[in-house]
Amino acid sequence: MIKGDKPIAALWSRAYLLLTMTALFWAGNSIVGRAARDLVPPAALSFWRWVIALALLLPLALPHLKRDWPVLRANWPIMLLLGTLGIGAFNTMLYTGLQTTTALNSMMLQSAQPALILMVGALVMSDRTSARQIAGVLVSLVGVLTIISRGDVGALVGLELNAGDAIIGVAVVLWAIYSVFLRRRPQVHPLSFLAASIMVGIMVISPVYAVELWRGRAIVPGWESGLAIAYVSIFPSFLAYLFFNRGVELIGSAATGQYLNIMPLMGAGLAMLFLGERLHLFHVAGLALVVAGILVAGRNVQAPTATDGARQA
Repeated sequence: MIKGDKPIAALWSRAYLLLTMTALFWAGNSIVGRAARDLVPPAALSFWRWVIALALLLPLALPHLKRDWPVLRANWPIMLLLGTLGIGAFNTMLYTGLQTTTALNSMMLQSAQPALILMVGALVMSDRTSARQIAGVLVSLVGVLTIISRGDVGALVGLELNAGDAIIGVAVVLWAIYSVFLRRRPQVHPLSFLAASIMVGIMVISPVYAVELWRGRAIVPGWESGLAIAYVSIFPSFLAYLFFNRGVELIGSAATGQYLNIMPLMGAGLAMLFLGERLHLFHVAGLALVVAGILVAGRNVQAPTATDGARQA
C-alpha cells in the first residue's frame, strides 16, 4: 500500500475513481495521437512517450527497483510478455492505426475490451464461462465488426477494410491478453513493475523507430509536437498505467475491463469536441451492440484472489 498523505492514500484505494481517470487519460491519448499524426510519426510518438515517462518515473521507482530486481529478473519471461504487449506493441499499433482512421473509430473499437478480456480469460486462464457470457461476447464482436465495416457487410466479405481499423483491432486483442496476464505479474512494488515494463517496451519499440527514421519520417519541430509528446508521456503513460494496474489489483481484470467501457463514451465526446469528427449511425449501432454484449455477459464480480491480480509488495 502506498504510504504518505491521507488524500493520496485514499485515492490509491478507490479503484473506480482511479479507473475513471485512466479512461479519461487514455481517451485523450487517441485524440492526441490522431491530432498529431502529421507532426509526430507513430513509432516516434511511442518511443519518446516511454523514454520521457521512464525518466519521470525512475526517481520514484529506483529504490523499489533495486530491491525488487532479483524478483523481476527471476520472472523475466512474464515481464518480457507484459512489456512487449502493454507498452511496446499496443501503443505503436494504436498510433499507426490512427494515421488512417479516426479517433472516434479507435474509441469504438476499444469498447470491445471487456468482451475480449472475458474471452481471453476463458481461453488462456480457463476462467469459467456460461452460455450467457459467451452470447454476450458474440454480440459485442458483432458490434466491433459493424464499426470496422462502417456498417457495410460487403466490406467484410470483400476484405475491403480500413487498414487503421484493422491495426487497432489487433492492438485491442493484444491489450486484452495483457490485461488477463497481469494476474501473473511478479509480486513487486507497482513502481518497480511499471519501470521494468517500460524498459522492455522501449527495447521493443527502438528497432521500429529506427526503421521509421530510415524511411525518412521524423518529428516536425514545433510547440505542437512538444505538447503532444508531453501529454502522452505524463497522463496516459506514467499516471494511467499506475492507475490501471492498481485497478486490476483491487478488483480483478474482468471488473476492470468491464468498467473501462466508459472510455469510448468519453473519447467520442472528445473527438467531436476537439477534432470535429462526426458520429455516424454505424458508430451508434456498433457501440449499442458492444454495450449490450457487455450487459448480457455481465456477472457478479468478487474481490480478486491471489490468482486474480498480483498483490502489492
